[in-house]
Amino acid sequence: MSSNGSATAEPPPAPPPRRLKRSMGLWMATALVVGNMIGSGIFLLPASLAAEAGPVSMIGWAFTGAGAILLALVFANLGRALPRTGGPYAYAKRAFGDFVGFQTAWGYWIAVWAGNAAIAVAFVGYLAVFWPAAGTDKLLGALVGIALIWLLTATNILGAREGGAVQLVTTVLKFVPLAIIGVVGLFFIDGGNYQPFAPHGASVSLLSTTAALTLWAFIGLESATVPADEVKDPERTIPRATIIGTVLATVLYVVATVSIMGIIPTDQLAASTSPFADAAGQIFGGGWDKVIALVAMISTFGALNGWILLQGRVPLAAAEDGMFPAPFARVHGERKTPVFGLVVSSVLVTALMLMNYTKGLVDAFTFVILLATLTTLVPYAFSAAAQAWLWLVEGEKFDIKHMVRDVVIATLAFAYSLWAIAGAGNDIVTKGFLLLLGGIPVYIGMRWWQTRQVDRVIAKVAERPLVTAGDGDDR
Repeated sequence: MSSNGSATAEPPPAPPPRRLKRSMGLWMATALVVGNMIGSGIFLLPASLAAEAGPVSMIGWAFTGAGAILLALVFANLGRALPRTGGPYAYAKRAFGDFVGFQTAWGYWIAVWAGNAAIAVAFVGYLAVFWPAAGTDKLLGALVGIALIWLLTATNILGAREGGAVQLVTTVLKFVPLAIIGVVGLFFIDGGNYQPFAPHGASVSLLSTTAALTLWAFIGLESATVPADEVKDPERTIPRATIIGTVLATVLYVVATVSIMGIIPTDQLAASTSPFADAAGQIFGGGWDKVIALVAMISTFGALNGWILLQGRVPLAAAEDGMFPAPFARVHGERKTPVFGLVVSSVLVTALMLMNYTKGLVDAFTFVILLATLTTLVPYAFSAAAQAWLWLVEGEKFDIKHMVRDVVIATLAFAYSLWAIAGAGNDIVTKGFLLLLGGIPVYIGMRWWQTRQVDRVIAKVAERPLVTAGDGDDR
């Protein structure tokens, strides 16, 4: 106060410093989407689909691709309107409140780090082509996978730009060879290999089965929305990266499957352990097992790098809102990376791998993949519902000219998510539901802790002596 009691104008408070550093441009964000989608699954899927349904499974690819593009449009819209770190978590919390937001963060975070264990196992499996001991010695295989996890964790601790650069390089190195096999293979198709088109019959249940098999290959389409605060010009970059990445991956999947099924007879393809290598041998001649194994190693390496980047960002966003313990919200160094979240997540991956190595890792983590798919689909459903709800209550954040179109897309994407969840099977749905319920004690603990902190602040304020205007004049 001035001596005459009049208030003086005070400067506005300085804006808080940015917690995260914007270092990812369009191509890095697109590589994050493509690289996280194209991991290990694509390399065996043509054989799995041939065994399960035959050439009719190509319709399942198309159906799943259409559902993925609907979801990509939802995430593109939400990423443009609400570009905040956390992706699905941020949208679910904004629309439906703390509890649904927590459930989304909890399920998605577990899906990410558990899925990372499965990807690391796949990498070791392909490495065994060059180093057989990694495949026969279970402990050695687990230790190699763990070493890879910590190498990529250290890379992402250096910063999002470094992690994004690795993602860009590995995405190009795996996308190009697979695209070459798919496109060149179109010229080697024998139409007779598509007959019979539906050896096991054609039905809605068969379509559901093939769509469920292909769904794992599309998980990750939301990747650009998760590190939103580290993306340059997020309102434009996130939607563009999401759509471009999803379309590129979908086209690659469909073209490659059409080519391989047209090159290799169905009965042979169903028994193949390396369908891309077999197709490359038919096209170019010679043995391609080691070449395709190398491409698969690059593919899984890149996918693991991208998902490790995400495993620190979801708990960071939840911790900033008090939904996760406060240390997850800390960022370190000039490059502003969530070291605590990255390290804790990788510790959990390490523990998961060590606990299961004696059982035979591949068998143990097949179930983990299915469970991770389910716990990712739930955030997808919440995100689709969130777009429809936010249109009603915060329509000014969206393009009013496209309201009907966007609400229809969100409704279809929500319906697709529910259908895909149901298609996961009763066992997976039950265990996934129990996994989500398992987060409730954590939520209760966090809410109790928040209440205690608020009560302490109120008590401290109540203990302070009341300062009156007269007291101020006497000083």
